[in-house]
Amino acid sequence: MNILVCIKQVPDLESTLAIDPDAKWILEDDTLKFRINHFDAFALEEAIRIKESFPDVTIDALSVGPARVDDVLKHAISVGVHDGIHILTEEGGYMPPHMTATLIAEYAASKSYDLILAGVMAEDDMLYQVGPMTAALLDIPCATSVIKEQLNPENRTIAVDCEMEGGMTEQVELTLPALLTIQSGINHPRYPSLSNVLRANSQKRILIHTDTAEAPGQREKVLSLALPEKSSKGVMLDGTPEEKAEMLLKIFHEKSFLK
Repeated sequence: MNILVCIKQVPDLESTLAIDPDAKWILEDDTLKFRINHFDAFALEEAIRIKESFPDVTIDALSVGPARVDDVLKHAISVGVHDGIHILTEEGGYMPPHMTATLIAEYAASKSYDLILAGVMAEDDMLYQVGPMTAALLDIPCATSVIKEQLNPENRTIAVDCEMEGGMTEQVELTLPALLTIQSGINHPRYPSLSNVLRANSQKRILIHTDTAEAPGQREKVLSLALPEKSSKGVMLDGTPEEKAEMLLKIFHEKSFLK
């Protein structure tokens, strides 16, 4: 059985974020740090657990982005992935979900993956689209926000529990090949082992060059990006409780909260 895990490199939220001069994305300078997308770490761990439960399972990790993305693929290998596939783009910046999904699907279509896993969403743009779009392009079934799965290799099926609103869950069974987007909390991602760290440092990644200017899937673009406006400051009321109550009522009337 062959498993593909789609992972993304995102800015570290502990870094100071600034908007680039063109107001199209965040400014990527020497002070900005990157790491693996939080949700993708759970997908990565789930793939490794499947590998530990069933024999003859191989896992590939794939990421789309500039040269710095190699770091997250190295991390994937250091926790147990067999190979890392890097779809290399010319530069960083915002990449629309449909373009990312198209590049992933073009690669996966030429392989024999039985199962594709991805995080439920990306931390930087907070979208839930790459996984389902990839499944649609590959014409395979998809389940999202998966919190539990049970693989049946003999019947070529996988049963999953999907998280829904209001604390409800949905149980579905998919025929392989299939794609799952994994919800956080399904497992506890492991730390890299020393032997796998050494392997990751020496093992070359599979590099695929692409020109995003000519790549299909460009259906939207960022018009502008801005930091949230600062909210108005609070007002401190002085005086006796009765005076404060009168001032508060006056403010409520002025703001049309009371009539």
